[in-house]
Amino acid sequence: MTAPDRALVDAVRAALAESADPSRATAMQAYMKSALPFYGAARPARDAALKPLLAAHPPADRATWEATVRALYDEAGYREERYAALALLQREKRWRDPGLVPLVEHLVVAGAWWDLVDEIAGRTVAPLLRAHREAMTPVVLRWSASDDLWLRRTSVLSQLGKGEVDRALLTDVVLAAAPSKEFFLRKAIGWALRDLAHRDPDWVRGFLAEHGGRLSPLSVREASKHL
Repeated sequence: MTAPDRALVDAVRAALAESADPSRATAMQAYMKSALPFYGAARPARDAALKPLLAAHPPADRATWEATVRALYDEAGYREERYAALALLQREKRWRDPGLVPLVEHLVVAGAWWDLVDEIAGRTVAPLLRAHREAMTPVVLRWSASDDLWLRRTSVLSQLGKGEVDRALLTDVVLAAAPSKEFFLRKAIGWALRDLAHRDPDWVRGFLAEHGGRLSPLSVREASKHL
């Protein structure tokens, strides 16, 4: 197994610790209901600390990059270290291809909470699906039938953003999630439909007219918010 870039892992931890604000840490941990403590580094401070650091440590190769992402994520002693792992994941667009699926699945399942999963879905999975639609569509459909709540949420949120939306795929993943009573799936359905409604409100209206009876009131309310 390829070793991670330990110098980068150590540098990231040191930078996050330096940008910490202990007065914010307890409240951040409570808000996120996190078992991991926080440094208390707000996103602007975190981004400012990480951006030059990641630029100064380009990965030697893909295997080292993936191993470093995993090390930061899996060995995290503070939640911001997981955020740093996702920043490193998103930075290397040259390796954003279907070979990334095992790593993405690991991060989603291990993260198992909305702050991490939504970041992965919106900033890694969505562009990955748009760039490799033929290869990724079966993966997203497989996630939609998974026993894992967070893979299912990722399938629903997999087309967030400004790119073209595969409406047939969106229909499939939404209807697969619709019977669930899980709040995080019901909320995701509403978010995905609301996001598309900004660009194609008529399609969303038609979808709700046809399928709204199968959706929870929460999903319908969120989807209709800007119609």
